[in-house]
Amino acid sequence: MLRTVFLPRMVALHLLTIGVLVSFTLLGRWQLGVFEDSGRPQAARDPAPVPVATLAGSGRQITVDAASRRVTAQGTFDASRQLLVAGRDDGFWLLNPLDLGDGTAVPVVRGWVPATSDPAVRAVPPGPVTVAGRLQPSEPTDMVQRRPQELPRGQVLTVSTAELVNIWPGVRLRDGYVVASAQNPAPAVAAKAVTVPPPTVGGALTWRNLAYAAQWWIFALFAVFMWWHFLRDAIRSREAEAEQEPPQAPDNVALSPSHTR
Repeated sequence: MLRTVFLPRMVALHLLTIGVLVSFTLLGRWQLGVFEDSGRPQAARDPAPVPVATLAGSGRQITVDAASRRVTAQGTFDASRQLLVAGRDDGFWLLNPLDLGDGTAVPVVRGWVPATSDPAVRAVPPGPVTVAGRLQPSEPTDMVQRRPQELPRGQVLTVSTAELVNIWPGVRLRDGYVVASAQNPAPAVAAKAVTVPPPTVGGALTWRNLAYAAQWWIFALFAVFMWWHFLRDAIRSREAEAEQEPPQAPDNVALSPSHTR
């Protein structure tokens, strides 16, 4: 049996089967990876910046398509109404209303500071300023894990329009808030910029790629079956040939007396 297994033509069959098995397995894994990636959020088109007033209105929520869009806003920061948003990466967000000059204001996250004593807290740019950043929807208040009265004065846990209208009375707020990426003129002491990812869209699973993966693995199993089929037939054929061969007389058989006369 071993002699049959290691015949040159059978060794070639073994190597061919191994190559096919490895190739088909990798091809199936590749198709499975494509299927898995299709279900993950994908980067969406990131349009050019637009004025914040075109996406964020007063008294109405921003749409899903407006989330993480690049926007610009021109106005004046109100330093007297500044708030610190606690619990943000072991630090605070600096939150100020930006008066747009049309009777409305939009909350702007100017940046991040590690402590309330950071110099950037008091470095609110005076006068008109142009802010560029990304628009974010108002945060839900149910994400609050502590009661607001447990926070020091001037601190909040969420950037929620419903909460800010009570904290900033007399300010007509647009929904959502802007996370600033640039300010002109820049503040005397800049806070660390808060990173906001670009818009994404939900992925759609491509079941066709999962079917392709299954097909490649089925082909790999079929290759193993065919290898065993050819190997079994070769062994059986070899055994049949061995049974049909006549037995050979030994060379050292003693001569009979009739031959010695």
